[in-house]
Amino acid sequence: MTQTQDTLQSQPRIRLGVSGEFLLMLLNEETGHFRQVSERRMALAMTGAVLADLSLLSRIDTDLESLRLLDATPTGVEALDSALEQIASESSAQTAEYWIERLTPMAEPAIDATLRRMVEAHVLQHYSGDFWVLAPDAWRSIAIIDPSDESVIQFVRTRVSAVIFDEQLPSPEDIIVICLLSVCDVLQHMFELDDQSIRRIELVCRLDLIGRTLSEAVAKNIAKQVPLQTAGVRPIPKVPIHKFITNRHAREGSIPALFASLSAEFGPVFQAKIPFKEPMIFLSSSETNRWVNRRGRMHLRTRDYFQDFEQVYGAVGTIPSLDGADHFQWRKTMRPGGSRQRYEDRLGLTIPHAYKEMSTWQVGDTRRAVPMCRRLINAQFSQLHLSIETQDLIDDLIAYKERAAGTHLVKALPRFMLKTPRMRRCGRAIAELMNRIKESHTPDMRTGCPVDQIDELLEFRDSNPRLFPETNIEFALAATLLTTWYTGDQLSFAIYCMVTQPHLHEQIQREAETVLANGLPDPEQLDDSTIDVTRRFISEVLRMYPIAGVSFRTVSNSCVVEDHELKAGQLLYIVYAASHYDENLFPDPFRFDIDRYLPERKEHVSPGYAPFGVGAHMCLGYQLVEIMLAVNLMMVAHHFTIDLAPKNYKLRLSPFPAMKPSRRLKFAIKEQRHPIPSIEPAAS
Repeated sequence: MTQTQDTLQSQPRIRLGVSGEFLLMLLNEETGHFRQVSERRMALAMTGAVLADLSLLSRIDTDLESLRLLDATPTGVEALDSALEQIASESSAQTAEYWIERLTPMAEPAIDATLRRMVEAHVLQHYSGDFWVLAPDAWRSIAIIDPSDESVIQFVRTRVSAVIFDEQLPSPEDIIVICLLSVCDVLQHMFELDDQSIRRIELVCRLDLIGRTLSEAVAKNIAKQVPLQTAGVRPIPKVPIHKFITNRHAREGSIPALFASLSAEFGPVFQAKIPFKEPMIFLSSSETNRWVNRRGRMHLRTRDYFQDFEQVYGAVGTIPSLDGADHFQWRKTMRPGGSRQRYEDRLGLTIPHAYKEMSTWQVGDTRRAVPMCRRLINAQFSQLHLSIETQDLIDDLIAYKERAAGTHLVKALPRFMLKTPRMRRCGRAIAELMNRIKESHTPDMRTGCPVDQIDELLEFRDSNPRLFPETNIEFALAATLLTTWYTGDQLSFAIYCMVTQPHLHEQIQREAETVLANGLPDPEQLDDSTIDVTRRFISEVLRMYPIAGVSFRTVSNSCVVEDHELKAGQLLYIVYAASHYDENLFPDPFRFDIDRYLPERKEHVSPGYAPFGVGAHMCLGYQLVEIMLAVNLMMVAHHFTIDLAPKNYKLRLSPFPAMKPSRRLKFAIKEQRHPIPSIEPAAS
């Protein structure tokens, strides 16, 4: 029996209740998101679901005239007890309509708590980018009378379908769920409804007094609500250009700190006007991060700003430019390759290549930080993702990609800069990369080898040529090395921070002594307790020096964010890392403090901590990057003593096309503390 199966069998089953079943019915497993319901309708319906659960648990009683408290004893369910506490605080009975309106502001926390409860109970799995999928064997976690092999969503859906189409006698829970789905106006998207089934739904909604009372109360609240787009809209503040130019953080190259200071002065949504260009609209706060996470997929699209960059590689419709179900399909395909588990499983393959690169570091050498760290990371990623050697290509591949991003994505450079003789030479490395991959990934060559990301991509291409045409292969294969660029630059920051803080350097060395005692890291020792300091250290590096702190989106549907109207067609600059320097979230934000991540502080547990982006396009491989940074930092600390060159160097940043240390940051190899192990890579 596996550990997961043992956990599932030993844990108590949970009662989903109306709240849980209502949310599960809204989950669209094809897209990984919940069906689109207006924010107001969703909040009112969820409030109705919470009250229904309290009624079914005999905590309240409700009818067409009033809602009365019966028992104030907590249920042990966070979403229900928050509402129960409010009801108990009222001295007299009120109507259901009154309570639905009063409790609606608590609907979003109730949704969060309900989803969190289902994740903890192994009913749902939550993935980066706010994607949700049903957990394997999810029905085993739920208190149901007659479990079957069908999924939980299908189980609830089957009951609802039987009530609507087979005129099966409904339970009170079935009635209320159907009522709330009807109020949300989504049943027609779930089932093929005809006149007879519509009449059946209307009849069912009148069968139960609780369901009828709550659905009517929800409907009345919807009817009287002022349209969201017209309520409290304020003009978007305009920031003079000189505020950008004269800001000290701009001179230092810290884009997150720059926008944090502007947001503190002008608010979370503001605009700037550059001569001869459309106004630039910025979102830069934890509040706007939360909105993008929750509502961005309904109002924003990605393809517009990315199309030009794709065409550099002859591609159209790649994963960074897709939204909706197509994007989710891509993420499901790519998820294993970006997982922490795959990296830990293949340490025997990747770490020997890292040691091979480190063996070129000689005492007395002075090396530029960025290429040194990129090569160390690439030695591992090229084996993990591609199963080939690319050390001789990586400098040219990254140089070309950086220039392409600068000319066709960020548009900070004129286009001809991608066609210089040097860039043409660098571009030829892409063709060589393609040749190596093709030669090494024939069926005969891959027989008996562990699956890598190229295998997964090629299989996806064969099974889904519409979504992954041949014209996109070059971009996809080159993009697998993009992680080298970002992770290598992040490691440069980490080494700089370690070298300049001796007390933390010593603690990282002590953890490395344990993890690297036998040369290869032991995955079982890479837990939070063994590498506690290193883990928190990496988290603080990611906060202070996020590599990619800005994303671009086009408003596809007009909306209101923080009382500011965003109109369809406008381009947004989402500076999600600006909140890293919000002193309300991170006190004394310019101080390097790894204690922010201790359990008693948990300053990173909020939308304000976003080193890997926000929304549906959040970095898929963030867990892999975090553990890889930790392992590589420990290897450097264990085997070498490194100084800055010169010792008094003060860090400068290069912000475009992504933030990285200045070219002037150099590391001097002062001492080799332990020999570099000579380990043969595990069979690839």
